[in-house]
Amino acid sequence: MGSMQLQLHPKLLPPSSTFRPKSIRSSNDRQALFSRIAPVYDNLNDLLSLGQHRIWKRMAVSWTGAKMGDRVLDVCCGSGDLAFLLSEKVGSDGKVIGLDFSKQQLLIASSRQHSKNHFRNIEWIEGDALNLPFDDGWFDAITMGYGLRNVIDKHKAMQEIKRVLKAGSTVSILDFNKSNDSLTSSMTEWMIDNVVVPVASGYGLSEEYRYLKSSIREFLTGKELEKLALEVGFSTARHYEISGGLMGCLVAKR
Repeated sequence: MGSMQLQLHPKLLPPSSTFRPKSIRSSNDRQALFSRIAPVYDNLNDLLSLGQHRIWKRMAVSWTGAKMGDRVLDVCCGSGDLAFLLSEKVGSDGKVIGLDFSKQQLLIASSRQHSKNHFRNIEWIEGDALNLPFDDGWFDAITMGYGLRNVIDKHKAMQEIKRVLKAGSTVSILDFNKSNDSLTSSMTEWMIDNVVVPVASGYGLSEEYRYLKSSIREFLTGKELEKLALEVGFSTARHYEISGGLMGCLVAKR
């Protein structure tokens, strides 16, 4: 295994030991949810997307424009998929930081470390997306996969991303798409009720995945995401719909 490092951010509270599926409102509730999902997160992603999530993540990384030698950040890195893809982009002379508030997810990410040299440039940090522990203008590119929808304060999260991003650099934010099209929205909710939750129930996680429907309903549309990015000071912002509108990716330049 390579020399990957896991740092624990001192400002972060430990995850709650009690999961409350009916009220995923506070940071601790969400932290507990993702810690509970962590052991089967990758298997479920493959099953539920039929492997398509790997394509979506490659697209998101490509949109950042990350290149050899860059210093890059993956916010809400989970089990590390985007961080590993970024590692390939920036090479041995580059630097990747994967940040997440779930210690369990980070431990899984670090355990997926391979012996290949291009994965030795990753550092794992436990921290808060609303209070990134980095200096202003520190990163050449940033990704965020399925994280913005789950943070308590989306405006603050976008402000923090802009703050630590270099001028002229790009953030790529991948997530479920909240569509204005009623047919697409109905299809998404049908899939959650009839595919996602039943599959998750096989892992004893039906309640944990049932929250998806409400989290998407409460999320921002593509146009609203573009507006948010411009409001916090990004110079350009464009939201791309992926996979027939089921997924979306916000690409914003500082």
